[in-house]
Amino acid sequence: MSQNLTKSNNSFTSKPSPLCTFLFLTILCILGFYTVHYPPRNPKNALLFQQIFLSSASNYTISSYLRSLTSHPHLAGTKPSFETIHYVKSHFENLGLETHTLPFKALLSYPIHASVSMHFYNGTVLDLPLNEMGISNYSSLGLVQPYHAYSPSGTAQGKVVFVNYGSEDDYSVLGVMGVNVSGCIVIVKKGGSLSRGAIVEIAEKKGALGVLMYAEGDVSRGSFGFGVERGTVMKGVGDPLSPGWAGVEDGERLELEDNKVLDRFPGIPSLPLSFESAQLILESLRGPLAPQEWRNSGRSKLSGVGPDQVLLNLTYQGEKKLATIHNVFAVIRGLEEPDRYVLMGNHRDAWTYGAVDPNSGTATLLDIARRYALLMRKGWNPRRTIILCSWDAEEFGMIGSTEWVELNLVNLGAKAVAYLNVDCAVQGPGFFARATPQLDNLIFEVTKKVKDPDSEVATIYDKWITMNGISNIERLSGVDSDFAPFLQHAGVPSVDIYYGRDFPVYHTANDDFNWMINHADPFFWRHVAMAGVWGLLGLHLADDPVLPLNYLSYAEQLQEHKNNLSSFLDDSVSLTPLVTSIKELQSAAKRANDEAKTLMEQEFTDDRLALKMRALNDRLMLAERGFLDMDGIKGREWFKHLIYGPCSNQESNLVFFPGISDAISESMRMSQRDGQAAIQHEIWRVARAIQRAAAALKGELT
Repeated sequence: MSQNLTKSNNSFTSKPSPLCTFLFLTILCILGFYTVHYPPRNPKNALLFQQIFLSSASNYTISSYLRSLTSHPHLAGTKPSFETIHYVKSHFENLGLETHTLPFKALLSYPIHASVSMHFYNGTVLDLPLNEMGISNYSSLGLVQPYHAYSPSGTAQGKVVFVNYGSEDDYSVLGVMGVNVSGCIVIVKKGGSLSRGAIVEIAEKKGALGVLMYAEGDVSRGSFGFGVERGTVMKGVGDPLSPGWAGVEDGERLELEDNKVLDRFPGIPSLPLSFESAQLILESLRGPLAPQEWRNSGRSKLSGVGPDQVLLNLTYQGEKKLATIHNVFAVIRGLEEPDRYVLMGNHRDAWTYGAVDPNSGTATLLDIARRYALLMRKGWNPRRTIILCSWDAEEFGMIGSTEWVELNLVNLGAKAVAYLNVDCAVQGPGFFARATPQLDNLIFEVTKKVKDPDSEVATIYDKWITMNGISNIERLSGVDSDFAPFLQHAGVPSVDIYYGRDFPVYHTANDDFNWMINHADPFFWRHVAMAGVWGLLGLHLADDPVLPLNYLSYAEQLQEHKNNLSSFLDDSVSLTPLVTSIKELQSAAKRANDEAKTLMEQEFTDDRLALKMRALNDRLMLAERGFLDMDGIKGREWFKHLIYGPCSNQESNLVFFPGISDAISESMRMSQRDGQAAIQHEIWRVARAIQRAAAALKGELT
């Protein structure tokens, strides 16, 4: 660009060209526009948008979403699932939201053939029905027959033994009775603390040839025993062919015969049974009399535990194949901090129709998207970016969310504020929450703003207090939904909320729209309440100038964990490292809270104030990452979180500090000296993790 220069006082000065003048005036106009139309945020603005969000609730809208989502089964990787993908994507797009899908390749597992037959001593053979009663043609309905994903193909024949819930304690009881399951097929009642995979793993270790599982159901809640509970028996989470990295289209994959892959699958076949088929087996059993508590613990008619002269033949043939799965995202860009992400997720895939699991959550997510779009039309833009996430293949082992977390691990570690998960949004009555402790106060605050769906005037918080005597928030040590990769691998503060503790048609063909309107939520007011809580959590985390993360709650929870841990140990092991580190976190948390209070009391007129808030928010956001250890939990190194994660012994009463819990269990098989040293080492690891979190919260180098 040329310039027009004039000489004045022996110096040259630039005379602006018309174009420069135009650009300068344009910039001034733009700055003026932002000054007029985007004033500093204040609590009144935030409260107004929260009120609009709550007042725009519609139970009819949510019910229509759920009806559409459950119009056909949509198992991950199958053709019908693509219709559901399109439905969610189109919904986001029609709202005007920035939308995209992301595919992954993953190893999924499907059934080809299954049979179970009873062979009596007189030569009679009885083939047991494996499908839900009243359903004659699975293929025409798009239903997958009941099976356990990733069960190995094979045939097992032997006598049968009832092993109650299939726990180590149950096998010990049988051992005292003189019953050995080696060479037998075991039948297990679902309902204990163990996952399917753990049940099969223990049975295999005891020498069983195969496993049959059944659920008793609940007649009073619309389960007549006709359903059969499908599920996965794979160990761990994510695609087994890409452990620790994302299964992208042309990425690295292990071979199916690789030991790392084979270790994820059980070595003996297993199948689910209906209650009716299981009862035919149980009624045939003789042998030692079952313990009284086993006989009185449910609907099963049980006498002996076996083994008996009746032989059982279990045959299963399945296929494991590479399938394409799709995650769907809607992005609402933040205005002031677009590089800070609040993630709200639910999985979309279902074993069958999935009215409760998971599409009660999907319908709720779609309604939140509708309401957020309404807020945007009324002038709202979040301070931080909100991403609405619809995950695929959760039922096979949190595969969709895990692959995405592994693909985005660095950016999540640097920029993710929190992950808010809803899986089965509505299972029945009663509000329940699980969360990392720094989010406790926010959950309490939000539930005080949302009307309880089963009360005329009370809030969810009021009803919560009435039911429990205390607002009890549980922790996220389990590996049973999509929060697992975010918290336990990436260290992102997380929440998981739901209505109803459980439901009797879980993973069966009866989990359909009719069951929802007849039993779980006839008028969809619980869905509305869930959308209210979930949506307000997202608004606060996206809009509050200072992030509502309170690490004093975390320090108090760690203190309780430390006190509980002491009951598992004697004086030979020192808890002093934990005591010291928790005090450090408590001090850092108090300083952070004081700093937040001071910043919030100042006028929003100084750019330096915004920088100070940004710095504090980063420390609040990143402190959770301190609880990660790069070496992970011994034997399950993918799980990095040393406070909350899975224990190797799922029956352990210590449901926090997974590394310490494992060391306590392993010490039983070690010398006293080695066992104490192993436990002490894990205590030090946890203490260092807490110190890292405290240092991150302080934000200063030593």
